[in-house]
Amino acid sequence: MTRWQGARDEHAWDRTIRLWDAYFAVAWTATLVFVLGAEHPGWPVRLVVVLLLVPLVPWYAVVGRAVIQLRDPDESRAVRYLAGAMLLFLPSAVLVGETRLMSFALIPQCFMTLRMRRALIAVTVINLAPVAGWALLWRPEVPDLFANSLFAVVTLVFSVALGSWIIRIIEQSSERAELIAELDASRHEISRLSAAHGALAERQRMAREIHDTLAQGFTSLLMLVQAVEAELDHDLPQARRHLALMDRTARQNLAEARALVAGGAPADLDGASLPDALRRLVDRHGAATLEVTGPVRPLPAGTEVVALRSCQEGLTNARKHAGSSVPVAIRLSYTDEALTVAVHDDGCGFDAGAECSGYGLAGLRARAAEAGGTATVRSAPGDGTTVTVQLPLGGDPL
Repeated sequence: MTRWQGARDEHAWDRTIRLWDAYFAVAWTATLVFVLGAEHPGWPVRLVVVLLLVPLVPWYAVVGRAVIQLRDPDESRAVRYLAGAMLLFLPSAVLVGETRLMSFALIPQCFMTLRMRRALIAVTVINLAPVAGWALLWRPEVPDLFANSLFAVVTLVFSVALGSWIIRIIEQSSERAELIAELDASRHEISRLSAAHGALAERQRMAREIHDTLAQGFTSLLMLVQAVEAELDHDLPQARRHLALMDRTARQNLAEARALVAGGAPADLDGASLPDALRRLVDRHGAATLEVTGPVRPLPAGTEVVALRSCQEGLTNARKHAGSSVPVAIRLSYTDEALTVAVHDDGCGFDAGAECSGYGLAGLRARAAEAGGTATVRSAPGDGTTVTVQLPLGGDPL
C-alpha cells in the first residue's frame, strides 16, 4: 500500500483527535480561569462551579473522546455522553455566566456525533438554557440581560451556520470516500478482467499457433507413417522418399516449436521472404503448386505470418479431406491495397453453408480479422474447395 493510500484510508478524526484534545483543554482551562477571576458571585458559588467543571475532563477523556473517534458515531453513546456533559455544564453556566465559554468546546462535539436534528436541539439548549437560567436565578439588570441574550442568540446562529457547514463537509467527504472506494474496486475489477482477457487472448493465440504448426505437422507425420507402412512391401523407393519427408517434417516441427517458445517468427519465415516460405511449404506437401503475382516486397511481420498460417491451414485441410495426392494450387497476389492468398484443391468439396465443428477455419477467420482482413471459404460437394484470405496493406510499400 502506498503512503497516499494509507493516508486516504485513515479517517479525518483519527488524524486530528489530538487537535480536538488540545482545543478542549484550552477551552476548559480558559473557562476555569474566567470563573476563578469573576467578581460575582462569591467564592462558595464559584467553588461549586469549579467542582462541576473538573469532572468534565475525565468524562471527555474516557467517554467523549472514544465517541468522537468513531468513524460512524454511535448516536446512543453520543447522546449519553452529551447528556452527562450538559448535566455538568448547564448548572455551572447558570451559576456563573463566564462558564458559557465552555460551550465553544461542546457545540462542535454535538455536530460531530449527532444527526442534524438532534445536534440543533442540543446546540440550542447549550446556547439559550444557561442565559435563561442565569436570568431567572440572579435577576440581572436589563442592559446585562440584553447583552447576554444577544450574545447567546448570535452564538446560536453562528453555531448553527458553522455546524451545518461542517456536517455538509463531512457528508461530502464520506460520499467522496465511498466514490473513491468504488473507483478502487472498479479499478481492481478492470485490472482483473484485463488480466483474464489477456490470458484468454494468449491462450487463444497459442492454440492457433499450435494448431497451425505442431498439430498439422504431427498430422502429416501420421499420414506419412501410414503411407510408409503401405509401401514397405511393394514400393521401397517411395517409402524412402516418404521417410525423408517425415524427417524434414519432424525437423520443421521442432523448429516451429522452438520459434513458438522463443516468441519469434515462424521457422519458414526466418530469414526468408513470404514467397520463399510458401515454396518450402509447397515442397513439403508434394502435390501443390505456387503462383505469385504482383510486385513482391517486404510486408509487416504480422501480415506475412497470417498469410503463411492461412496457407498451412489450407494445405492441411486439403490433405486431410481431399487426400495427399489431390493437386493443390496456391496463389499469392500482391497489390498496392491488399495481399491475397488463395488455396484451391480439386477434392470432393463440402457444403460451405453447413456449420463446421473444427477449429481450423474458425482460427483462420480469427487470424484474418485480427489483421483487419477477411477469410472466405467457397466449396460445394464435388466442386473442390477454395480458401481465400485478403489482408489490407493500407500504406506505401516498405
